[in-house]
Amino acid sequence: MTSNSLIGTAAPLAPVTDAHALTGKRKTAFASFVDENYLPGFLVLLRSLALSNPGVCEDFVVLYDDLRPGSIAKIRALHPRIVLKRVDADHYDAYKKGDQDNYLVRKAYFILDVFKLREYDTVITLDTDMVVLGDLGELLRLREGLAAVPQFFYGQHKLNSGLLVIQREYLSDAFCAKLDTCGRSGDYELDKHDQGILNAVLDGDFVRLDARYNFVKRRLSGDLPVPDDTAILHFTGRHKPWQGGETGYSRAEERWREFELSDAEFQAAYMESPGGLHHDLVVHYGTPHVARTADVEVARKVAAAHIASGDYQHAVDILSSVRIPLDEAWPHEVLGHALMSVSRYDEARTQLLLAAAAPNRAATAYARLAQMAWVSGDNTEALRHATAGMSVDPTHRSSRLWAQRAAAVPAQELGAPEDQLAHVAFYMDRQGNAGDKLLPESVRSAFGPDTTSRRWHPVHAHRLFDEAALQRVNRRRGMVIGGGGLFIPDTMPNGNSAWQWNVPDELLKRIDVPIAVFAVGFNAFDGQSYRAGRFRDSLRLLVEQSSFFGLRNHGSIEKVRAMVPSHLHDKIRFQPCPTTVTRQLVPGWQDPVKRDDTILLNAAYDRAGLRFGHDYDYFLAQMAKAVRDLGELAEVQCAAHSLDDEKIVFDLRREHGISMPVIPMYDFDNKAILDLYARTKLVIGMRGHAGMIPFGCGTPIISLISHPKMAYFLRDIERPEWGVSVHDRHLAARLVERSKELLADHDGSVADVHGRQQELWKVTEANAADLRVLLGG
Repeated sequence: MTSNSLIGTAAPLAPVTDAHALTGKRKTAFASFVDENYLPGFLVLLRSLALSNPGVCEDFVVLYDDLRPGSIAKIRALHPRIVLKRVDADHYDAYKKGDQDNYLVRKAYFILDVFKLREYDTVITLDTDMVVLGDLGELLRLREGLAAVPQFFYGQHKLNSGLLVIQREYLSDAFCAKLDTCGRSGDYELDKHDQGILNAVLDGDFVRLDARYNFVKRRLSGDLPVPDDTAILHFTGRHKPWQGGETGYSRAEERWREFELSDAEFQAAYMESPGGLHHDLVVHYGTPHVARTADVEVARKVAAAHIASGDYQHAVDILSSVRIPLDEAWPHEVLGHALMSVSRYDEARTQLLLAAAAPNRAATAYARLAQMAWVSGDNTEALRHATAGMSVDPTHRSSRLWAQRAAAVPAQELGAPEDQLAHVAFYMDRQGNAGDKLLPESVRSAFGPDTTSRRWHPVHAHRLFDEAALQRVNRRRGMVIGGGGLFIPDTMPNGNSAWQWNVPDELLKRIDVPIAVFAVGFNAFDGQSYRAGRFRDSLRLLVEQSSFFGLRNHGSIEKVRAMVPSHLHDKIRFQPCPTTVTRQLVPGWQDPVKRDDTILLNAAYDRAGLRFGHDYDYFLAQMAKAVRDLGELAEVQCAAHSLDDEKIVFDLRREHGISMPVIPMYDFDNKAILDLYARTKLVIGMRGHAGMIPFGCGTPIISLISHPKMAYFLRDIERPEWGVSVHDRHLAARLVERSKELLADHDGSVADVHGRQQELWKVTEANAADLRVLLGG
């Protein structure tokens, strides 16, 4: 069977690879209209936003019609995610009235361009005569309606100008048409205090915000102090602080002048800010600060920010540009971390040994030394370093993990090499992620019932593939690469491939047995990217060297095809994850005669910022409501694939007073994992394999979508309705409704799962025929 025919199987829905469209994650932006006269105010606004909300970095849309290149450069220096949109004043000629040269009148027209933004789900407008003094988290968490502060002087039915929080339903052609109709009719009032056309259209129908989010200067007449809880101070009126101000408001203007800083002063102030700093802002402000000052501590923060976003080479570069004193342990540790992440192991070892001399960094440094020794194949050295880490801090989890890995006795080879397949996979630790623990055995089962070392030679993807490993592989009859979403840049970073298998190109080229890439997934999150050309080069070589290249969903196929030359596209075929056809692969499988009256709930917390954005509190509140309602249908239990998955139970109990039992699946063996998922009635899961494993066991599923791969799988089985975004405005209601539907006719739902699974099994059987020819057996 050809690869083209396989690709067409079980994929009637055109693949969608836009991560935002798949996950439903909200995109938020700030927006302002800026001209040359109000540029000084806007620069202060940008500085105040960063210093008052150091953990916030969203797109900032700048609407303009006359900014000079030098002015744009000043703006860009203050924010890493500036989006410039030039507006055309002429298209408002049909309904202009009043003073055409007045900035406030021009701005009132230009702000209408905000409603034409289609790239965002939430837009927050800020006037250039505002200064941000407090936390804007409440505004970022708003999800419905159009919100504003009511006018202070002219009645509560009108909104005050400057601050609007606009949701998706208003960022639409329909609402723009209403604004245009009102503008052309002239049936509105426009003065320096209101939004004119917008107020006329809304007629008081907007979400009221507290005055502290648009605290107008006039409330402070007589030199009154700015209230401590003010989040946004608005210098309404003709007199602006950068123009000399106005008598009677000196204390308000003092707050504005706190942010009238040079770039150097501002960068230093941001890097000294307490609390969580956004990694994009740390890089944007810290990099020029380090170039100017050679400040080691700031260089460490910038390097750590690069590491957090998977940009390891830039972390190496920034710390290598400064002289780190011998007794500054933390920068040495971060540089060591960055160097090992790009596979410069000898240099990393030196840096980490320097860091290990300081008691407060020693445990982490020793753990990294143990990790690096293990990656390099030296278990004795790994155990020595891990033990040293535990001697410094007996509670250090990472040191314990590496001690366990280094002390583990490898399975004895039972079969002759010529009868074995080498198997590159991520072999999970005993208390590791339940899904990843099951995967290697599941992959092997697709090649035959014997999954032991009699037929298989394990190659841990995270260990350096060196000459000795190459010789062992070339003695086998073939190599299978598979066991999870190996195409991800940061689970165990390395500079040799930039994905999970730590293989140098020159050794990959020298593998002379057939290579089968089997059910691997492209696992980048929404907002995560592969920044280096190294990954593309390694990926292209892998496709070229492989005799079989099967990816586990069509979304991954499209992603990988976009990264390799077109002549390689036909080599990339569809191979479902073998966990999705478990019932077909496990010898003697028996469907349960009776199921437990349970609904298993799984939530994931790795890379939580990428999963939830600003919506975690909303997600938790919705899950609280859903758990209460689902409890009317069956007992809801937490299925924890990893230790971190238990967080939802703690948070629900603390924030909403809801308790539910926890099933520690991270402690289960593979048989127990399958047995649990086969016996429950329904699984609601956020992890990929909290959907695919129960599906493979014949159990109905609903996916909590926070990662594109969940949507990829549901599209492949033609059941996208089995997924609900964690950002969905009606998350609880939809979860409960779909759960009721699946449980109302449970036998029918199970039969539907079986039917969908059969389609995936046909693909797997067809691929198996090709693989038997390729690998024998």
